[in-house]
Amino acid sequence: MKCIAIITARGGSKRIPRKNIKEFCGKPILAYSIEAALASGCFDTVMVSTDDEEIADIAKEYGAEVPFFRSEKTANDYATTADVLLEVFAEYEKRGEAFERACCIYPTAPFLTAQKLKEAMELLSVSEVESVLPVVRFSFPPQRSVVIRDGYLQPRWPECMPMRSQDLEPFYHDVGQFYCFDVNCFLEQKNLIMKKTVPFEMPESCVQDIDTPSDWQMAEMKYRLMQAEK
Repeated sequence: MKCIAIITARGGSKRIPRKNIKEFCGKPILAYSIEAALASGCFDTVMVSTDDEEIADIAKEYGAEVPFFRSEKTANDYATTADVLLEVFAEYEKRGEAFERACCIYPTAPFLTAQKLKEAMELLSVSEVESVLPVVRFSFPPQRSVVIRDGYLQPRWPECMPMRSQDLEPFYHDVGQFYCFDVNCFLEQKNLIMKKTVPFEMPESCVQDIDTPSDWQMAEMKYRLMQAEK
């Protein structure tokens, strides 16, 4: 069964210029995703989908393949991850290559490890699983959120305010690091969260959005702390 890791790394980034190859704790942040994918041993192919020559060169330097460049259509601000993946599979099909399983990995995922990828890919072998979504639990119960109406704070769900935290249903959100999936199911549904998606729960210490300069600083602090603890 052929498996592919697809790392999506376009050149354009508005809030953090050149984000996908910016140095993170000593090396381009893209390198962490490539190294985790290669070290996992799960994939026949580890490729980077990009529209950028410099990103392509760095990707190759760290061991990934860049067999073709992303089109202008999938390199703009409005293209979805699904759009990019559909183009990748179409390009491989033109070359006579097909894959049964895949993992889409974001280029800004320094907390990703080979072991996590192994465990997530193993979940795909479970009967009827179509995709695996890494999630993290909200640290504060969303059911206790408040909203501003007419200048005053009001509980969004008043009935939940007196309830104990442990009695409220846990809420989770996508960690935004990677997605493992059955390729045929993806080509049919064209969505990474499919009808039969199972969770891969991760601790909050291994999760950090990296969308702003302050996010970047927080991620480096967390990463250095993790390395020191090891």
